[in-house]
Amino acid sequence: MSWPPRTVIRKASGLRTLESALYRNGLGPVAGVDEVGRGACAGPLVVAACVLGPNRLESLADLDDSKKLGEKERERLFPLIRRYALAYHVVLIPSTEVDRRGVHVANIEGMRRAVAGLSVRPGYVLSDGFRVPGLAVPSLPVIGGDAAAACIAAASVLAKVSRDRLMVEMEREHPGYGFAEHKGYSTPAHTAAMAKLGPCAQHRYSYVNVRRAAETVGMRPVLQLRDRCDVMGSGGE
Repeated sequence: MSWPPRTVIRKASGLRTLESALYRNGLGPVAGVDEVGRGACAGPLVVAACVLGPNRLESLADLDDSKKLGEKERERLFPLIRRYALAYHVVLIPSTEVDRRGVHVANIEGMRRAVAGLSVRPGYVLSDGFRVPGLAVPSLPVIGGDAAAACIAAASVLAKVSRDRLMVEMEREHPGYGFAEHKGYSTPAHTAAMAKLGPCAQHRYSYVNVRRAAETVGMRPVLQLRDRCDVMGSGGE
């Protein structure tokens, strides 16, 4: 497994410096991988991997960490990323698998699946925050990666928009919880809804607040034991 030559990357350098350095050293294509929904107590964990070619980086000049972008800006960038990406793959890990595996293990597995689903085999993978063992190519964890590498930022937007849209649909299937507003994260309104209605099938019963709400209304969750992975989107040139 090869590592890139030591390159000084300054915080002010911008989102494209790290990827450009990897491409210059013959380690492309470079894939970024990120997840959304890790801290939510309901809904899936959504993971995206994305490859942006070196000549496409400037086509997404407004790209940034999805948490720093407003909803309208994310929605505007979403089709542009899919258009300009050499490859992307989005998967979801359902709440039942998060319960069974634990969120961190499910997160790592989701990243492996997202990278494996790319139509272009990457030469290098940049992951947001922590190491992803088991990848078939060299990889590097980047602290605050969605604010430091364009491919991770693109993956972050793909995952965020995909998950937000799914949570809006989930509100129609499970009315009363406010999923369209809080997207499955713990808020006072969400906690109050669980206390009134009890958790639904989309909640993560391994989370303490969900388990307590279930116990309050006398529910006993039955955890799904088999693995499941749904593909939410895939594409590229």
